[in-house]
Amino acid sequence: MATEYLGIDIGGTNVKMGIVDAETGNITNFYSHDTGSWRKSGHFVKRLGDAIALQLKENPHVKKGGIGVPGLITRDRKSLIEITAIPEINGVSVIPELEERFEGRQFYLENDANAAALGEYYFGEDGVPEDYIFVTLGTGVGGAAIIDKQVFKGGGGNAMEPGHMPSKHGRVLERNIGKVELLDLANGMRAEWKGDTTLVDDGSISTTGLVAAAAEGDKLALAIFDEVGAILGDGLVSMIRILDITTILIGGGLSASFEYIMPAVNRQLEYWLTPYYMKSLQIKRATLGNDAGLLGAASLCF
Repeated sequence: MATEYLGIDIGGTNVKMGIVDAETGNITNFYSHDTGSWRKSGHFVKRLGDAIALQLKENPHVKKGGIGVPGLITRDRKSLIEITAIPEINGVSVIPELEERFEGRQFYLENDANAAALGEYYFGEDGVPEDYIFVTLGTGVGGAAIIDKQVFKGGGGNAMEPGHMPSKHGRVLERNIGKVELLDLANGMRAEWKGDTTLVDDGSISTTGLVAAAAEGDKLALAIFDEVGAILGDGLVSMIRILDITTILIGGGLSASFEYIMPAVNRQLEYWLTPYYMKSLQIKRATLGNDAGLLGAASLCF
């Protein structure tokens, strides 16, 4: 029988889990539950354990499980420190609790962006080197560094929070190019735009509409993504210079705009980086899509 792991992706909206084939990344027994109802129960970790129990009852051969969480965890990867989306579980020693309940099973905990980054190494479609930077563009901006196939933890265990780097306009990076901020930028630029554009001018531009307009060559849409790309590019320069890593993977929901932000990203990189970095620089779109969190969690078991 193929080696299989339990992958658990805890998010602010849903908790997803499934059995992952360690060779192929194929997911079976997929299960998703609304996070809110578990929060309201006042027994989040018990409800999580109940869902795990069902998975393990149906798959008794599975001995390891990985868990990705959206927030800060202890350096020993045993306990939760600050899970902003689910504050009820702050301070919980989740790994000891689960290993006590499921004797003979091992569980591994990681920040969700770190887990998703590691998942690209083990399950991604494109081969990546053993050192790379992973950046997620979505509601916020997350990130991770994988060095020698290991998550870079930093001093206290929670390194690589690129969304909180200082950026333009006296804001951190994710308050410039997170999803809400991207749409604010788009609607603001639309209000001042004098040329032709297919983008609506009633303040209701969507990310889908923005990408569709850019795909048609709409000059305003491309100008909006140019601004986002320039801001992101400056942030990437800092990460590359500090970590000396020149392979970058871009993931997350807003990575659909990848090809439209890349001209400006490349412009900033070429402006700031020396030939030492440029000769080996590779920026690619991450490949795991919606499965990144679950596959990333499972990859912690390797």
